[in-house]
Amino acid sequence: MKWLVLCAICLTSVGCSPVISLRGYQTDIDAEAGITVGSDTKTTIEDRLGDPSVQATFGNDTWYYVSSTEKQVAFFRPTIESRHILAVYFDKTGKVTDMKHFGLEDGHVVSFESRTTPTKGRELTFLQQLFNATPGVPNQGMNEQEQNPGGGGGPH
Repeated sequence: MKWLVLCAICLTSVGCSPVISLRGYQTDIDAEAGITVGSDTKTTIEDRLGDPSVQATFGNDTWYYVSSTEKQVAFFRPTIESRHILAVYFDKTGKVTDMKHFGLEDGHVVSFESRTTPTKGRELTFLQQLFNATPGVPNQGMNEQEQNPGGGGGPH
């Protein structure tokens, strides 16, 4: 009996252990140290560091290399434990003018969008989906717009 209780406790604790995920650019200190401001170009930066995670859309020409560490426990939403951003700034000729390192403590250097895209139609609960899914019976309660959220009626 003690063995069974011990196994149950072990399985419960293993199931709740956090999963650590490394995401994005993995920092290469040697490659970053070899970058020379004023002589390196976009091509040499791309050869050393790879493609940037994010590029500036407006204003100055900046490449961002973003790496983050996330922790997720069981089914809960993951939390960001750390984030490191290497920003490489270029002039109009494509040469490096500056490099800066940022972390979570620096705030939002790169704005990440966390919202989801809304879709047309209605949200159904699990039970509504289950009861509406009767085999051999077409969707009687839905009009054409709800069946095809894109708005088109399909080929006629």
